[in-house]
Amino acid sequence: MNIALWIVTGLLATAYFFGGGLKLIMSKEKIAAFGHSSAWVEDFPAAGIKGIGALELLGSLGLVLPVLFDIAPVLVPLAATGLALIMVGAAALRLRRREYRLVVVDLVYLVLLVFVAWGRF
Repeated sequence: MNIALWIVTGLLATAYFFGGGLKLIMSKEKIAAFGHSSAWVEDFPAAGIKGIGALELLGSLGLVLPVLFDIAPVLVPLAATGLALIMVGAAALRLRRREYRLVVVDLVYLVLLVFVAWGRF
């Protein structure tokens, strides 16, 4: 079980680290140019996108660093819970925009984050 948790946690941390980092360093227009899956940026100001990126980046670090350094490992499930809340918001936004195929992707992330939170609590 611990190996499965580490694999899922590592994959999620990598995805959120790069996704959040890109939101922080790229402009709103460049993010929107990625295509249909990035059309959601139209609903947010640039500062909001940067805020989401910062939360994702911090969440990715919170998934891994506390356990690696054995400092407050309880932060791992809290980080997973925080990222899960972001994914609930993402799924709600996609539903509102009628992007049903992308809701499935958001729900997969949500299930994986709940698995990590449950496994680490």
